[in-house]
Amino acid sequence: MQLANETKGPDQKMSPSIYAALIDSLFQDPGPMFAGALCAAVAAIMTAVKTGNAWLWPCVALLVVTGAVRALDTRRYLQRRSELTSNEAARWEVRYQVGAMLYAAALGLWCVVGLLGSPDAVAHLICISVTLCYVAAGSGRTYGRPWIFHVQMLLACGPLTLALAFYGSPYYFGMAVLNVLFFFSLKHISTSLQKIFVRALIAREREAALAGQFDTALNNMPHGLCMFAADGRLAVMNHRFSAMMNLSDDLVQRGASARDIIAACVTGGSVSAASGKMILSEIENTQARDIITTDPDVARGRSLSWTFQPMAGGGAVMLLEDITERRNAEARITHLARYDELTALPNRVNFRDEIERLLAIPHDAEQLSALLFVDLDQFKQVNDTLGHPCGDQLLCAVADRLRAMLRPEDFVARFGGDEFVVFQQNIKSNEEAASLARRIVEHLSERYKIDNHLVEIGASVGIAMTAPGMSADTLLKNADMALYRAKADGRGTFCFFRYEMAQTVEARRILELDLRKALANEEFELFYQPLVNLKSGRIATCEALLRWNHPVRGTVSPIDIIPVAEDMGLIVDLGRWILRKACMECMKWPETVCVAVNFSPQQFHQRDVLSEVRYALEVSGLPAHRLEIEITESSLLRNTQLTHDVLSQLHALGVRISLDDFGTGYSSLSYLHNFPLQKVKIDRSFLEGIDTDRPLTLLRGVARLSADLGMSVVVEGIETNEQLELISADGTVTEAQGYLFSRPVPAVRVRQLLNASHGRRLPEEPQVLVLPSRSIA
Repeated sequence: MQLANETKGPDQKMSPSIYAALIDSLFQDPGPMFAGALCAAVAAIMTAVKTGNAWLWPCVALLVVTGAVRALDTRRYLQRRSELTSNEAARWEVRYQVGAMLYAAALGLWCVVGLLGSPDAVAHLICISVTLCYVAAGSGRTYGRPWIFHVQMLLACGPLTLALAFYGSPYYFGMAVLNVLFFFSLKHISTSLQKIFVRALIAREREAALAGQFDTALNNMPHGLCMFAADGRLAVMNHRFSAMMNLSDDLVQRGASARDIIAACVTGGSVSAASGKMILSEIENTQARDIITTDPDVARGRSLSWTFQPMAGGGAVMLLEDITERRNAEARITHLARYDELTALPNRVNFRDEIERLLAIPHDAEQLSALLFVDLDQFKQVNDTLGHPCGDQLLCAVADRLRAMLRPEDFVARFGGDEFVVFQQNIKSNEEAASLARRIVEHLSERYKIDNHLVEIGASVGIAMTAPGMSADTLLKNADMALYRAKADGRGTFCFFRYEMAQTVEARRILELDLRKALANEEFELFYQPLVNLKSGRIATCEALLRWNHPVRGTVSPIDIIPVAEDMGLIVDLGRWILRKACMECMKWPETVCVAVNFSPQQFHQRDVLSEVRYALEVSGLPAHRLEIEITESSLLRNTQLTHDVLSQLHALGVRISLDDFGTGYSSLSYLHNFPLQKVKIDRSFLEGIDTDRPLTLLRGVARLSADLGMSVVVEGIETNEQLELISADGTVTEAQGYLFSRPVPAVRVRQLLNASHGRRLPEEPQVLVLPSRSIA
C-alpha cells in the first residue's frame, strides 16, 4: 500500500523490484513498436512521393534511423541474461527515454513539413492518421513510465496540433482542438494504466513475500507437515517431513495421494506396516487425534508423534514430530526421580511405591515378609577423614554387597545418606529375617579397599515383620524404631520391632507435645536447694531446680525433662525462662544470698548467651555478683577458645562461674587452670565409701587443689552428719549441699528457710544449720 502511494509522481521513490518491473514493461512485446516504426517510414515515403516535397525525404531518413536504433536497443535489452538491477534499470530508462523522444520529435517534424509544405489533402490525412495511431499505440506500451509517454505526445502531437491550427482552415483548426482533447484523454488513460499496473506489481510482490515467508516458515518449522485436500491428494509438504521420512521430491511434484505418501514411508523403513495403516485411518478420520509410533529400526530407535487435524472444507493436516530426545529425557528424569544416581538402587519414593504394591498382593497365611532397615556405623568418620568421593565409593561397594546377598525376589533400595532398606519376601519364619540381618551385619562389616585405603565400618539393622492390612508407611516406621533400638543396644547388631517400642515412641511424642504446651502456658515451677557455708552455718546460695507439675503425670523430674527439651531444641527457651525467673526470685532474698542457675551446653553455646544474662539481670535488678552460673564439663569440651571468651566476659560482668558435677566426666584438672572458674562442685559419687581412706583422700586432694587455685569448693549429696564431719575436717571444703540441710523446696518455703538462717545467730562451730526433713515441700 505504501508503494502504491509512492508511485504517484515520477520523482518519488519506489521499491527496486517494482521500478525494475516498470522499466522492463517498456521493452516487452517489441513487435507493435517495430510494426509502427515500419508503417511510419512507409507513410513518410508515400507523402514524399505524392507531394514531391524534397524536404520530406530528410524526415523519412530521420524516422528510419531513429526507428532502427530503437529496434537494436530493444533487441540488446531482450538479449540480457542477468536480472535487472536498480542501477541498470535507471540506465535503460534513460536510453529508452532518449530514443522515444527523438522518434516522437521526428514524427512531429514530419507532420509540420507534410501539412505546411504541401496542400495535398491525402498527405495531410496520412500524417495525421499515422501520428495519432502512433500516439494511441504508445499509451498501451509506455504505461510503465507515463511521464515519458506524455513527453512523446507533446513532441509528436504538439507540432501536428500547431500545424493544423496555423493551416488557415476552420476545419483544420477544429482538428487541432480535438488533438488537444485527445492528448489529455490519452494522458489520463496512461496514468490510470500505470496505477493499475503498479497495484498489480505491489500485489504480486506482497504475494511473493507472503509466499516466501510461508515457505520459509513451513520449511524451517521443527515439525514435519503434510496437508491433504478433500480428494486425498497431497496439497502441501514441507522439507522437514520429506527429510524425516526420506521421501523423494517426485511425490510432491506429481501430487501423490495420502496412500502413496504413507506407502513410501513404510517402504523407506520409517514406520511399520501396522503403523502405516493406523496413520492412513487417522488421515481419513474426521476427528483430531495424536498417536505415537516407534521406528522399526531398533538401532535408530526413533519415536515419532503424529498429530491429525481435519479441515473444515475436507482434507486434513498432519504434523510429524521426532520426540526421541524428549522421551529419552523423560525416561531419564523418571529414572532420576525413582532411582539413586550414585548406587543405581531404587530410592525412597520407588521403594515405598513398590512395597505398597507388594503388600496389596494377597499372600498365603504361611508366607511372611520382612523389612530390614540398615544403617551404616562409622560412615561419617570415613566421609570426614577420607573425603566424600571415597564415601561415595564406599556406598557403591555396600550396595553391591547387599545385591549379592539377596535373592531375585528380594528388593533393596537406598533410603538416603548411609541408610538402606531391604524387603525380604516369601519367608516362613522370623528366623529367616534374622539370618539375613546377621549376614548383612557380618558382610558389611568386612574390610573395603577404597582408593588404596582399607576401610572398616559396621552396620545396624532394624527388622519389622509384615502383618495383614499393614501399610508401607507403618512397616517403615516400625523398622525405623527397631533400628533405633539396635543402635541404642551398642550398634553392630539387629533388633526386631516390638509393639512396646511403639508405645515408648508414642509416649515420647506425647511428652514432647505436652512440653511445648507447658512452656507456652508456663506450667513449670522453680524449686530451690540451699548451699550452706560450713564456716558461718548460713545459706550462701540456693540452686534453682526445674519442676513440672503435669496435670496428669504429676511432678515430672528434670531428668525426664532436660534430655527431651535438648532433643527438641527447646532447652534454650526453657533455660531463658529459668534464668529470668530465678533472678527475679533472688531479689526477694537477703542481699548476701546468691542464686545458682544451671546452663545446658546448648544454652551456654548460643550466640547471645551474654546478652541473655545481661537482660535477665537488667529486668530483675539483680546485681551480677549474686548470680552464679553452673556449667558442666561437656560445655567446656566444645569450642574451647569460644568457651573461654564467653566465661571471661561473664566473669568481667561480675557473674560467678561454677563447674558442676566435677568427677563424673573426664575430670581434667586443666579445666581448673585454664578457665576462669570461681567454684567447683564435687559430685556426690565421691561420697561413696568415704569412710575408707582412699575415697576420702581423693576428695580432700581435689578440694585442696581447687582451694589452692583460689576457688570455692562445694560437695554435693551430703545426707549424714558423719559425711559432713569427714569433708569439713580439714577446712578445705567451703560449702555443702544435700538432704542433710534441705531437699529442693518451692520459692515460698525457701524464703522461710532464708529468714530462719539469717534472722538469728547460729551456734558456734562445729555446729551447722540443719533443716529438718519435715520441711520438704
